[in-house]
Parts: sequence; structure tokens; C-alpha cells
Amino acid sequence: MNKYIDHTLLKPQSTQSEIESLCKEAIEFSFKSVCINPTWVSYAASLLKDSEVLTCTVIGFPLGASSTAVKAFETAQAVKDGASEIDMVLNIGMLKSQKLDELESDVKAVVDSASGKTVKVILETCLLSAEEITAASKICVKAGAHFVKTSTGFSNSGASQEAVELMVAAVDGKAEIKASGGIRSLEDAKKYIALGATRLGTSSGKAIMQGTTSSSAY
Repeated sequence: MNKYIDHTLLKPQSTQSEIESLCKEAIEFSFKSVCINPTWVSYAASLLKDSEVLTCTVIGFPLGASSTAVKAFETAQAVKDGASEIDMVLNIGMLKSQKLDELESDVKAVVDSASGKTVKVILETCLLSAEEITAASKICVKAGAHFVKTSTGFSNSGASQEAVELMVAAVDGKAEIKASGGIRSLEDAKKYIALGATRLGTSSGKAIMQGTTSSSAY
């Protein structure tokens, strides 16, 4: 279970000491990664350098509405700072405006700037129709993304069974699925893995590993 978990702390008020604690927990439980805001990437990477835990960060977070050039620059800087994985937010307004070629270019720009690092695209599925989830997932695959991800954890709701099922069907084995938002217990984690998720974004990693339930919203 531990290798499914991106141990996450994305609150804007997060302090350096909290990032340090997150990294220590990730090493203790041997999680797949820590997922943090870009300002903490170099610090986290330095703490994790002698471990197997990866440093993951977010791009265009949490709205996805940054320009493509800004997302690409932010990605390149994050990789330079030591990020091994990139979770970018899809441009939701672009999707809803049916600017699908531009949307594909937006994702591809981040993939290209990631220099071979793993890229996950956050769809924010709670804001999308079933048809939009399917279309976005297929565009992400076409643009070269490695994962599609359900949620930022900062919108109306997080992961859902319906969204994950739609994403699994849409990517058709050509990308992986990350479920995030509201995964607070071992039962939640097992549910999304059974549905086809190969990665879980959660701030409740410690509780999941201990078989308890966290009150965290993410």
C-alpha cells in the first residue's frame, strides 16, 4: 500500500517544519513520493536525497488557468530544483470552451518541459461532466502525460468512483490513474486501487498505513 501513496501537503500556510515532518513520515513509511508546493521542492529534495521517496510538485495549482508559457517555465524550474514528478492542473476553462487543440498543447508543453519526468494531469473531475472527463483523459494521453488525476483537493469535492471508472476506460491502458481528494482511510485506499488507480494523493498516508481514519480534507 505504501508505494501507492503520494504523501501530500499543499496548504498555503504550510511551514518548513511541517514539510520536514512530511518528508520524515514519507521516509518512515517508504511512500512513493511527497507532493508539495513548488517553493519547497529544493528543500524536500535535499531531505529525501538518500531515500527512495520521490519529490513531486504541482504546476498551475490549484486553478489550472496559468498561461502555457508560465506552466512550462514553472515545470522546468521545478525539475531544476529537484522534482521527479509533476502534477499539473488542466486548463478547465479551455476544455469547457472546446479549445481542445490548445488544451493538448498546454499539456504537451509541460510534458516537454519535464524532461522525461513523470507528468500527472489533474482534471478536477468534480467540475466536469462525464463526457468532459472522457475527452480530457484522452487528450492527456495524446499529449504524452503519464497519469490522469482526479482532483486538487481544493475544489467542490475529491475523487469519486464514477470519475475513476470513466478515466480508466478513457485512457485504455495508455496512462495510469491517480485518485486524490478525500482518501482518508485504508478502506478508501483499497476502494480506489480496486477501481484501477495506481497512485493515491492523500495527506492521510500515515493514518492509512496505521489502519485508522483521518479528518483531513485532502
